[in-house]
Amino acid sequence: MDLRPAARPEPPRPPRRTMRALRDRRDELTSRIALGNQTAVERQHRLGKRTARERLELLLDEGSFVEVDMYRKGTTGASTDGVVAGSGTVDGRRVFVYAQDFTISGGSLGAAHAAKIHKVMDMAMDTGAPIIALNDSGGARIQEGVMALDGYGGIFRRQVAASGIIPQISVVLGPCAGGAAYSPALADFTFMVRETAQMYLTGPDVVQAVSGERVTHDQLGGADVHGGRSGVASFVHDDEETCLADVRYLLSLLPGNNLESPPSCECGPGDDLRPSLADIVPVEPNRPYDIRAVIAELVDDGEFLEVHEGWAGNVVCALARINGEVVGIVGNQPLVLAGVLDTSASQKAARFVRFCDAFNIPLVTLVDVPGFLPGTEQEYGGAIRHGAKLLYAYCEASVPRIQVILRKAYGGAYIVMDSRSIGCDLSLAWPTNEIAVMGAEAAVNVVHRKELAAATDPAELRAVLIAQYADDLMHPYYAAERGLVDDVIDPAQTRSAVSRGLAMLRDKRRRTPARKHGNVPL
Repeated sequence: MDLRPAARPEPPRPPRRTMRALRDRRDELTSRIALGNQTAVERQHRLGKRTARERLELLLDEGSFVEVDMYRKGTTGASTDGVVAGSGTVDGRRVFVYAQDFTISGGSLGAAHAAKIHKVMDMAMDTGAPIIALNDSGGARIQEGVMALDGYGGIFRRQVAASGIIPQISVVLGPCAGGAAYSPALADFTFMVRETAQMYLTGPDVVQAVSGERVTHDQLGGADVHGGRSGVASFVHDDEETCLADVRYLLSLLPGNNLESPPSCECGPGDDLRPSLADIVPVEPNRPYDIRAVIAELVDDGEFLEVHEGWAGNVVCALARINGEVVGIVGNQPLVLAGVLDTSASQKAARFVRFCDAFNIPLVTLVDVPGFLPGTEQEYGGAIRHGAKLLYAYCEASVPRIQVILRKAYGGAYIVMDSRSIGCDLSLAWPTNEIAVMGAEAAVNVVHRKELAAATDPAELRAVLIAQYADDLMHPYYAAERGLVDDVIDPAQTRSAVSRGLAMLRDKRRRTPARKHGNVPL
C-alpha cells in the first residue's frame, strides 16, 4: 500500500501571451465599446435620436474620425464615460469634435467626461481648427458633486479663451439643462433639432414649484422657443440629418481660425448685371419687399445661409459668396416692422458683425431703414444700449465694409447701419436713396409747425413744403455731393459694383491702438 500523499493537480496555466491574443482582446474590447449597450441604444432610437457615433458618421468625412480616450472610465464604470471625443475632417478640412453619449448615464458630465472635452478643446486651440460640440446630456453628474461643476467651468473658460480665435459650433440634439446651457450660449453658432432638443437653466418642475406655472420641456426650452423668442439658437431643424448637413455647409464658409481667410471657390464672373433688382425693390419708399430676394440676386448661385432666421426678422444676417469669396450680409427687412431697428435686431446684427470681423469675413450692409422702433417698451427695454452694441460692432470692425443704400436711411439708424461716418470703406446708393434725419413729412411737421398752424389751407402748404424739403435735402445725390456716398449706381450693377469693391479692399489692413479690450455696452 502506497502511503505517500497524492500529488496535487497542477493549476491551469494562463494562456500563453502572444501578440495575436493581445490584439484579438483589444479588437474585441474596442468593438464592444463602439457597439454600446444595445438596450440603451434601442431606447435612444425610440426617442427619435441617433447615438453619438452615428451622429459623428453623419457629420464627418467617411473614415476620418480619430478617437481619443476611448478606454477612459469615470464613476459610471463604462468606457468613454459618456462622451466620444476626437478629431476628423469635413470636406477634407480638420475639425475637433465631442459627442455626448446619452446611452451612458444619460450623458451626464463628471470629471473624466469633462477632462476628455478639455483635451479636444485644447487640441483645437493648439492646431487652429474649429471645435464642434454635439450636446445630449442630462447635465452634471450629481454623484460627483462639485467636481462635475468644476468640469463645466473648465469648458466655459476654454470657450472664452477660444472666442474669436477658432470657430465654435454647438449642436443641441437632446437635453441641455442647468449650467450646461451656457456652453451653447458661448458658442459662435448654435443648432437645435425640433422635438428632441431642449435647453434651459431650470426645468419645468422647478418653474412650477417656484412660480406655479405649468410648462412642458418643449414649451420651456424647445428649438422653436430658442430659435424664435430667446435668440439663443442660430439654426433650427426638423431632424438630425438636415441639421448636421447644415453644420457641414456652415463650416464650408468659415476659416479654420482667425489667422486664415475664409475658403474661396471657383465660380462665374462677378460683373454680371442683375436687372431684376430694379423690379424687386419698389420706388415708393413705403411699399414692402423681401430683402432675401435682393440678397439672392447679389450672391453666387442665389445661395446664402441665413443666421437666426426665426428671430428678429426685421433684420437679415447671412453668410454667402460673391464671386467665390465669402461675405457676411446684413440687411433691413421691409417685410417685418417695415425694417426698423429694435432691441432684438440690434443684438442679432451686432453679434453677427463681430463674428465676421473676428474671422476675416468682409461685410456688405444693405440699408433700407426708417429708423428705430419707437415706444416705451423699446426705451424701457434698453433700445439705446442695444443699438449701441451694433454701433460699437461696426465701428470696431476692421474687415472690408461696403454699404449699399437701397431706399430709406433715416436718423440714427442710418448712422448705425455702417454709414461712412462710422468707418465703412465704400458707400454705394441706388437712385431711390433717401438719406435724412427723418422722412420729409415728419420733418415738415416739426420744422414748419407754426406756419402750418397759421395757414388757411394747411394740407396744401404741407404738400408744397414736403416737396421742397425732399428736393432740397433728400434728392438722390445730396449725400454724394458731400462725400458721404461714393457712387450712385444703377440697381442692375449692384453685384458687379460690390464685387469690384471687395476686390479693391481685399488687402485692407488697419492698425488699432494697444489696449486690453474695449468695453462693449453689454
